[in-house]
Amino acid sequence: PFAKWFPDGKLNVAYNCVDRHVEAGNGDRVAIHWVGEPVDDERTITYAQLKDEVSKAANALTELGLVAGDRVAIYMPMVPEAIVAMLACARLGAMHSVVFAGYSASALKARVEDAEAKLVITTDGQFRRGKAASLKEAVDEAVKESDSVEHVLVVRRTGIDVEWTEGRDLWWHDVVDAASTEHTPEAFDAEHPLFLLYTSGTTGKPKGILHTTGGYLTQSSYTHFNVFDVKPETDVYWCTADIGWVTGHTYI
Repeated sequence: PFAKWFPDGKLNVAYNCVDRHVEAGNGDRVAIHWVGEPVDDERTITYAQLKDEVSKAANALTELGLVAGDRVAIYMPMVPEAIVAMLACARLGAMHSVVFAGYSASALKARVEDAEAKLVITTDGQFRRGKAASLKEAVDEAVKESDSVEHVLVVRRTGIDVEWTEGRDLWWHDVVDAASTEHTPEAFDAEHPLFLLYTSGTTGKPKGILHTTGGYLTQSSYTHFNVFDVKPETDVYWCTADIGWVTGHTYI
């Protein structure tokens, strides 16, 4: 029952999503226009800037000991760093598992343990109706008994105070911002595991669905072209789904 796409073919997802557009002369085009909360919180990121950010993150993750095949849990609100984190993992051949930031500590724990994640990437907190709510607290609770998690990488989003575990916890701005923007992506097999996404767990233990590289990119490209009819010269595509669900994950 398993389809295989382009067996023996090699590619890199981050290169396909970012680098090739820069190399084609489109580095100044907008890759992500992000509008957050509070109201005046917005960022516009070009493909060239995104390539630099993803390369820095990939170098930082390598410094933390991440290698192809390792698993990374991403427990973040809708911020650009979440996209950078996913692409950096893909660049290194590490599997990422995005966990919806509205999930509880126990839901995060179940997914971290099942994937045997080596790293958790999160934020200090998130904004909900104008107020800052902690997110790192749930991570601390989820990983306190973990045998696999070596580091927790934290993006400063709200500026609220957070508990800190020396040696394990690291600020994104300390680790990523200082890294080099030079990074050469490695080509991986088309059937190399790209990411894990867990079912909601409504009817039992959450099940991890494994997506591979070549087939996933093919389907994503196909739907952008044939279903959404996105024209790169004229259209802005807005996806309202959270990155914790496959729709938001894929189309953002």
